[in-house]
Amino acid sequence: MIVLGVIILVIGLIAGISVLTTIGAVLAVAGVVLAILGGTGRKVGGRAHWF
Repeated sequence: MIVLGVIILVIGLIAGISVLTTIGAVLAVAGVVLAILGGTGRKVGGRAHWF
């Protein structure tokens, strides 16, 4: 999710499309939050792993 968010963020910045930039930033931040919570051993959404 982090990689997808960064890719969409870069495409949005290059193309000048603010909607893609916003979506990319949200996906990247959500991916980082889920990675941090998963790394600490907390269950996220009732699951211990996201794969």
